[in-house]
Amino acid sequence: MNLSRSDKNSVQSKIENLRREINRHNELYYQMSAPEISDAEFDALLVDLKKLEEEDPQFITPDSPTRRVGGRAEGFKSFVHRVPLMSLDNSYDIDDLKSFDERCRKLADGRDFQYVAELKIDGLSLALHYENGFLTAGATRGDGFTGDDVFNNVKTIRTIPLKLKGESPASVEVRGEAFLARSVFQKINAELDMQGEKTFANPRNAASGTLRQLDSSIVAARRLDLFPYDVLSGNQKMFATHWESFEFLECAGFNVNPNRALCETVGEVIEFTEKMLGLRDALDYDIDGVVVKINSTQLQQEFGATTKAPRWAIAYKYPAMQATTRLNSINVQVGRTGALTPVAYLEPVLLAGTTVARASLHNEDEIKRLDIKIGDYVLIEKSGEIIPQILQVIKNSAQRRGNQIRISKKLSGLQFRGRASRRRSRYALHESRLSGKIKGANFIFRFAQGNGHRRSGRSFSRTAGRFGNG
Repeated sequence: MNLSRSDKNSVQSKIENLRREINRHNELYYQMSAPEISDAEFDALLVDLKKLEEEDPQFITPDSPTRRVGGRAEGFKSFVHRVPLMSLDNSYDIDDLKSFDERCRKLADGRDFQYVAELKIDGLSLALHYENGFLTAGATRGDGFTGDDVFNNVKTIRTIPLKLKGESPASVEVRGEAFLARSVFQKINAELDMQGEKTFANPRNAASGTLRQLDSSIVAARRLDLFPYDVLSGNQKMFATHWESFEFLECAGFNVNPNRALCETVGEVIEFTEKMLGLRDALDYDIDGVVVKINSTQLQQEFGATTKAPRWAIAYKYPAMQATTRLNSINVQVGRTGALTPVAYLEPVLLAGTTVARASLHNEDEIKRLDIKIGDYVLIEKSGEIIPQILQVIKNSAQRRGNQIRISKKLSGLQFRGRASRRRSRYALHESRLSGKIKGANFIFRFAQGNGHRRSGRSFSRTAGRFGNG
């Protein structure tokens, strides 16, 4: 399209204004939790911008919101980290933290210092590279030295700025933890269940699986998030203190986790860990502890590292929300599409302050993997408000006397009639294969209301068959 100078200026102005508006709404939604428009209205703005850019591609820039979603990749290339992403030593009780403090004070040789305590997000680490302010690379941690190049997928995470705000060095590396919010995770699993697809075991597995998708449009739809925790320039830390890194990251446009503390003593660190443990279930993301770091960059460099981990940091791990109990039976729930989801019914046990009586088994493959039998004693784990998971079977031969679950039942064309809104309606279950039957067990199905039925005063059960002893 041949445009006059004034027309070009007008189109460029429209594009720049639209980008600013989209970025403003992104910030309102992801960083301030105060959206002003609906998702549909936001998508419409993106469509308008994409149309303008397609008509005049000369105005496309690397930081345009339309650049977040690319095409399908053939695979992931290896990415060598400029500075290794080291793992941290773990501590599991307060005495470990006190011992860490004693080691740090000995290394400091009488010099005063502060600690920074921040949440240990249960996700996966990413390294983001910016050149002249623009995002140019993104990679997974991998083994700490070499990870996967997931740049196309990283660009879809809307809490990662495509261009840094304000002043910054020519070369910047931001490190952070990618994760899925619990609320988003539950929506993803609900959609997968509706489609008859395999669901994810927990938010961390979902985030990891999502980031390794070859199709970046799938990654964009799942709304990964990220909390940054460090920033480097070249091979060096950018600031004299770790606390200043958070201040820079906030100004640069990142969504920095507000739950952190600058501590003068190990006692203050312990107070923070206890406070966050009490708030753990109220968060919309999973944490498994608190990371404690020396605030001074100079002392970090002096303390150095072992072959495995830095001496100036430690991960205080919260007690796992796990317990052992007995598997009494398995119910198979029927989804709206006919997908069958087995649910374990347990001997009630106290876990993380609540009584747990059931756990997810996800699908037939999970039952096979666990080699689970009715009557087994199992190790379960609770993650926030999500239904507990069965981690493993306690395979004590003296206890394993239950029956094995075997595939043997097929459901096809089952129908029944019900009354709703003074009229009769038909409900049908899609053809499905039932993942197991216990010999001699009673087998009874009650189906969920079918698709297209408008709810009225009558309710319908969403339960399928139960496998159990007797």
